[in-house]
Amino acid sequence: MSQDDLKRRAAEAAMEYIRGGVIGVGTGSTVNHFIDLLAQVKHKIEGAVSSSEASTKRLKSHGIPVLDLNATGELDLYVDGADESNRHLHLIKGGGGALTREKIVAGASRKFVCIADASKLVDLLGTFPLPVEVVPMARSHVARQLVKMGGTPVWRKDFITDNGNIILDVHNLGIMEPVKMEQQINNIAGVVTNGLFALRPADVLLLGTEQGVDRY
Repeated sequence: MSQDDLKRRAAEAAMEYIRGGVIGVGTGSTVNHFIDLLAQVKHKIEGAVSSSEASTKRLKSHGIPVLDLNATGELDLYVDGADESNRHLHLIKGGGGALTREKIVAGASRKFVCIADASKLVDLLGTFPLPVEVVPMARSHVARQLVKMGGTPVWRKDFITDNGNIILDVHNLGIMEPVKMEQQINNIAGVVTNGLFALRPADVLLLGTEQGVDRY
């Protein structure tokens, strides 16, 4: 079974959490499967709040209304993927560059269901480089502070976020205290946010495996 099949398996498991209303929808290859499945039950929902221009385009291609979070208020459900997760459901996200909008939608949702393939489960976060969204003029300043924290920041060249900012991918962080590190990085002047989802972790983690779906 391919990795793509495992992602689809996790996306299928997330469908049982849909209760109608407005759904928050994340970004990435696993979420693309979820969007395609959502199209089959679009008559049951009012629409979706999207975390990226890419997901907005895919949702609209299926005829699913895309709504403004400012108009919808709190959401019952948010479904998104992850680049890494530990067993406490702390995540690293942002490989696709949509971390800020993803964090906003996750924060506005009562239940956050994370979908991924089994390879994303780790004992210690940080093997996947931690994305940090940065206001462009602060790039060098933020990079120096991240070096002081033990990281090796690499500017993601030729990439601009949907918010008009840049991303530094921070390598070599063994993240022992995700909540503390999330706060510490967010307190650096010029950081919009970082890809640690620990202050607001997932509520449910669905991992597609060869045997089925593991639930945490």
